[in-house]
Amino acid sequence: MGAIVLAAGAGSRMGHRPKCLLQLSGRSLLERQLEALSEAKLAPLLVVLGHYAERIQQEIALQHWGARVVLNHQPDDGHVSSLRAGLLALPLDLDAVMVLLADQPMIDAQAVHALIQAYAARPVGTQLLQPTVQDLPGNPVIFSSVVVSQIMAGDVQMGARQWQKAHPNESYRWKTPDARYCLDVDNEEDRQTVETLTGQSLIWPHDLSQSNTKQT
Repeated sequence: MGAIVLAAGAGSRMGHRPKCLLQLSGRSLLERQLEALSEAKLAPLLVVLGHYAERIQQEIALQHWGARVVLNHQPDDGHVSSLRAGLLALPLDLDAVMVLLADQPMIDAQAVHALIQAYAARPVGTQLLQPTVQDLPGNPVIFSSVVVSQIMAGDVQMGARQWQKAHPNESYRWKTPDARYCLDVDNEEDRQTVETLTGQSLIWPHDLSQSNTKQT
């Protein structure tokens, strides 16, 4: 099983800053995820970058985690374009891939292992697992090489969500009470929610402490 971390967004609702560089307990969200994936021995480990690619690579030694950068040259086209860029870079002999959002602060090794175990025990005939918390869809998701092939055979608008709509009987919604699968940081309100739940503050690196509408 390989892994793709999507970290190409502009962070427009967070002052046009790379959300994956927010720090929790002194470590960036992206680095925390890379550590969890490395502990789970997922390989290859791809990080899709777009906006702020140079800044993110300055902050994090991706190679330390055995991670490889994939550039999305059209990051404003959204998550689907980043997903497809990552899938295109995968080797052909993988059985499955986990796809993560880089702005999820609580995805740790335990959460990754639980997903892998749930995927291994998924109902026969299902090809994609998505965690759900109180019927709300969460992330990361895991899907098989069959899904990878079908997504890449579709048009440029075909991503995991579109695949699920087209193949509802092959999609497994794994019900879990673990709220961290639905916790991400899209705006300042989400940031405050994380602080309330964890008792820890999400802090920007010093040079990103002020929002910048002109960063790209």
